[in-house]
Amino acid sequence: MADRILRFGVIGLSRGFVLSRPMFLKDARVRLVAAADPRPEARAAFEAEFGGRAYADAAQLCADPEVEVVYIASPHELHADQAVAAARAGKHLLVEKPMALTLEACRAMRAAAEAAGVALLVGPSHGYDGPVVRAANLIAGGRYGRLRMITMITYTDFLYRPRRPEELDTAKGGGVVFSQAAHQVDVVRRLAGAPVASVRAQAGVWDPQRPSEGAYQALLTFANGATASLTYSGYGRYETDALMGWIGELGQARAPADAAAAQSRPAGADEAELKRLRAYGSRPLPEPSTPAGHEHFGFVLASCERADLRLTPTAVEVHGETRETLDLPPPDVPRQGVIDEVWGAVVEGRPPVHDGAWGEANLAVCLALLRSSQEGREVPVTEETR
Repeated sequence: MADRILRFGVIGLSRGFVLSRPMFLKDARVRLVAAADPRPEARAAFEAEFGGRAYADAAQLCADPEVEVVYIASPHELHADQAVAAARAGKHLLVEKPMALTLEACRAMRAAAEAAGVALLVGPSHGYDGPVVRAANLIAGGRYGRLRMITMITYTDFLYRPRRPEELDTAKGGGVVFSQAAHQVDVVRRLAGAPVASVRAQAGVWDPQRPSEGAYQALLTFANGATASLTYSGYGRYETDALMGWIGELGQARAPADAAAAQSRPAGADEAELKRLRAYGSRPLPEPSTPAGHEHFGFVLASCERADLRLTPTAVEVHGETRETLDLPPPDVPRQGVIDEVWGAVVEGRPPVHDGAWGEANLAVCLALLRSSQEGREVPVTEETR
């Protein structure tokens, strides 16, 4: 299969696609042959950069016979309908997180994919990151005894980046839980290797000008008895990149002076215009640079019976009776693990880790987090809710 190429079409050429663009430019196993976006400037930029066809709506892309895999990078609320349509057109699916906004929508997506005989994967997300995969394999191998506890801490400026009104409305998938807890839950579930049994959480809405959850703390209890403590703030004061050697979330080197830049933008700035400028096609984008490390999502420490494993952008540090650093050189291809799973599912017929059931279970935990905060109690995550 040396000359096999996976032909992708992407729905949505906004910020999510901008972050995945280096993956499509660098991975020789894939080719972007089509895109759909309502913005003419985005379609023109796609045609110029990738030489593919650009459509004004998703239905046209789903009808394109050259497209094998549809990457859905549209706003959260559109994922379900677009995924069902693409599956019915016989396309394999890679759907951005969160998979959807309701469990019913997730189940409809899974049913459509199963009926059509196509693969459904959810991502990219930080569960694919190289250090997470390495640590998960170490834990599963049992060398350090059973996993007992995970501590994960992430501080960013997420809530103060330019936002559409829907992104600040929890009922429409806004706030940090749907967009950011989805990453933390993905990471700790990957490390724990067991279903989440219950969630006890408290989420905060601390800025009336940004009326959706901007921070939370949550305690997840897993079916195997392990627990995970999740702390997240998107209010842009402290940033946990400071704990990661100033390597940013995407593996890029950062300057400390750039921290919290979103919160300090000029008063009265046109948020819609700032949002537009972050989307594909609004201005020229540079060639992908060589990363300083792997992508990450803040501080992660996994405590096993005989060692603590700390994940960094460049290594997994093992703190036990002896200490060792398992170096992980920066990847040549950004988000290579995502294409590895898609390739395995579509070309080799291997079951992916991040399949539709995985994406639905992640959403169930996020919904339980919100419910726990609203009701002030521990919320079980049962078969009916995942």
